[in-house]
Amino acid sequence: CQGPQADEHTPLMLRLSLLLLVGPLDALRVAVTGAGGQTGQHAFRKLLALPEFEPVGIVRSEESKAALVKSGVPADAVTVADVTDEAAIAAALAGCDALIIGTSAKPAPSGETDESTGRPIFGFPNGQPEAVDWLGQKSQIDGAKAAGAIHVVLCSSMGGTDPGNMLNALGRESLPDGSTKGGDILLWKRKAEKYLIDSGVPFTIVHPGGLLNEPGGKRQLVLGVDDERTVGERSIPREDVAEVLVQALRIPAYRGRSFDLRSMNEGEGAVTTDFAALLDELGGRDCDYSLGKMA
Repeated sequence: CQGPQADEHTPLMLRLSLLLLVGPLDALRVAVTGAGGQTGQHAFRKLLALPEFEPVGIVRSEESKAALVKSGVPADAVTVADVTDEAAIAAALAGCDALIIGTSAKPAPSGETDESTGRPIFGFPNGQPEAVDWLGQKSQIDGAKAAGAIHVVLCSSMGGTDPGNMLNALGRESLPDGSTKGGDILLWKRKAEKYLIDSGVPFTIVHPGGLLNEPGGKRQLVLGVDDERTVGERSIPREDVAEVLVQALRIPAYRGRSFDLRSMNEGEGAVTTDFAALLDELGGRDCDYSLGKMA
């Protein structure tokens, strides 16, 4: 099933290969959603520093754009579009050759406390997972496909094989009839991942472990599948995740792959610098979507 895709996109694949070998000819235009956030912004800034790419950072508000511009990002490299607005995101992606999806619903304390557990109740003030992680990502995938994108790199999350993962309970509300609404962030993310796989657009799906706000480039990275943990920690610096998202655009072998991404503790092992060799750790394995549950 990959043959026709490879034939259809061969000219642009050759173009990227030439860019890497001989330098910039016509830079690859890459949209990065979530560019005003944390991991997405790391990826966006990394692309800005690489001459073979022409990145377009997509942010949700004028305030986010202003903050990026104030930090030194060229204003014409940032576009405002809400990923839950299908028409707006399609317009923002027009003319793009590739896309890094860095958006995610973000939980925050609601200020209320669960009387039965004494724990704070979390909500999603900027959009529930169904709207952001499913419908918003679906709109991005559809927009990239309509634009003729040759590659979509999706930053998702580990935990998708376990429907009982505590992250799914965040923002979930129990109704009087015993049903629930809201929450289930990993279930909605997994649904979007499968939609991307079935879309026909060449893809890479990255499931980071717990995200750390620490400098990247100082750890040995670890790849795996299906939430396994044989070596290393269940965490990884955001900057290292962003580096893998960027390298997935540069290294053709990352296409058609879905994997988990973690790291060793700083000082353990050898710092990862060869990202082609890193992929060899998978031994040809990819995440199994028959495991777990989708929304």
